[in-house]
Amino acid sequence: MYELKTKETDNSVIEFIEQVESPKKREDAFRLLDIFTETTGFEAKMWGPSIIGFGSYHYKYKTGHEGDAPLVGFSPRKAKISLYFATGDEKREELLKEFGKHTTGKACVYINKMEDINVDVLRKLIKQSVSFLREVYPNSN
Repeated sequence: MYELKTKETDNSVIEFIEQVESPKKREDAFRLLDIFTETTGFEAKMWGPSIIGFGSYHYKYKTGHEGDAPLVGFSPRKAKISLYFATGDEKREELLKEFGKHTTGKACVYINKMEDINVDVLRKLIKQSVSFLREVYPNSN
């Protein structure tokens, strides 16, 4: 049976951020922690070894696969900072046009540093993602 790798853990978010090698990336991670906490109202939790998540929702696909995931989150990775927002909502794409310098993957938005982005748009992306996922998954926290 498939085992989810990204589960909520009791690991310390602060300790994780303090272990980020790059001082600049560590500073950006603390800034993101403040912005995500303030915008969502949720306490930050570690999901797996490297994702800082806020809130949670339970999903179940038509295939029967199900699990829990954070509503939004981020990870200060070595190469870039990964931001996790809901996919599938066209409002996200509109907001990303005003976001600043970034790239996107299947489910992530990648930034190099906080100076590259518009923080007001980041807050809108966080709120939009939480609202969208709460609509799709009404039992979310």
